[in-house]
Amino acid sequence: MKKIQLLGDITPAQFLRDYWHKKPLLIRQAIPGFKPLLKFDKLAELAKLNYVESRLVTQRNGQWDMQHGPLEQLPSRSEPGWTMLVQGVNLHDERADELLRQFRFAPDARLDDLMISYASDGGGVGPHFDSYDVFLLQAHGKRRWKIGSQQDLSLVDGLPLKILANFEPEEEFVLEPGDMLYLPPHYAHDGIAEGECMTYSIGFRSPSFQELGEAFLQFMADSIDLPGRYADPGLQPAKNPAEIPKDMLATVTEELNKVRWDEEDVTVFLGEYLSEPKHNVFFTGPAKPLTVGRFMETAAKRGLKLSSKTLMLYRGKHVFINGESFAVGRADKAVLDVLANERRLDGAQLADATDDVLEALYTWYQDGWVELG
Repeated sequence: MKKIQLLGDITPAQFLRDYWHKKPLLIRQAIPGFKPLLKFDKLAELAKLNYVESRLVTQRNGQWDMQHGPLEQLPSRSEPGWTMLVQGVNLHDERADELLRQFRFAPDARLDDLMISYASDGGGVGPHFDSYDVFLLQAHGKRRWKIGSQQDLSLVDGLPLKILANFEPEEEFVLEPGDMLYLPPHYAHDGIAEGECMTYSIGFRSPSFQELGEAFLQFMADSIDLPGRYADPGLQPAKNPAEIPKDMLATVTEELNKVRWDEEDVTVFLGEYLSEPKHNVFFTGPAKPLTVGRFMETAAKRGLKLSSKTLMLYRGKHVFINGESFAVGRADKAVLDVLANERRLDGAQLADATDDVLEALYTWYQDGWVELG
């Protein structure tokens, strides 16, 4: 897929400066002539798989219901008021992955996935807000969006979905194929299908600091080094046996205050954390892997590319791939940075790779992390 001018007549720099996290942007014909990358039947097949995250949302007689996948049965397409949502379609379809990569004006550390929602006439998921930035690309049919910047984000109690209790729209748009709407985090919106429609949602990662903090403390547990064991050679007879001794509290506080971390610790944690595949992502290596010699010969001719499921990041001397990290020298880093940024290497670039990099690439090929071009 060739590079697309997604943002109309503004540049990514202008978009990030004027709209990102700030206000919505409607882009008519962001992708002129856009057609769905997957037909309904293919999307429905994905929703049946137990390793694909999917949901079925229905509204009947004013009552909302949500069913999590695998979705073995779907309502008739002629029945109004239902929506099928399939997450992470980019992990299972190369064209969907190529579309997602068009949004790499934001770093890979922030880019999350491409979700496809199919809705029958009148279908939607109710007025709601997301905690992250989202682009809503209309792929098929029409969807009417109502949006608002309201501060009241209270939800209706007792529903299986997070639906806003007091939605107050300020603007309204009908999107047709190729049109796209950007919404910043916490911007209220409600999309209703006018006839059968498909919408592609490009979402961004926005982990909570609580989530990051808990994961970081688990990460640090492997590197903490506090030698010695608690002792109290000057212990006095206890007046109140059940009371924790003051000296014991002071000693333990002093020892725990020796736990320190620096920016390099956070770099390694963040790289491993962000590149870790989601729980439902599995890699499959080639059924009959080439020998290392044949692999090198073929890669020199055809090049290599990262699997669509692979996330590769780097910072300084550290390289991260699928939750693993390692430090590299300058020569190795030059090649691996290209692979991470371009998500591929051609044969000429491979010629500059050291034996260590070639060995790693062959292991990743066996594991299904990289593929021959």
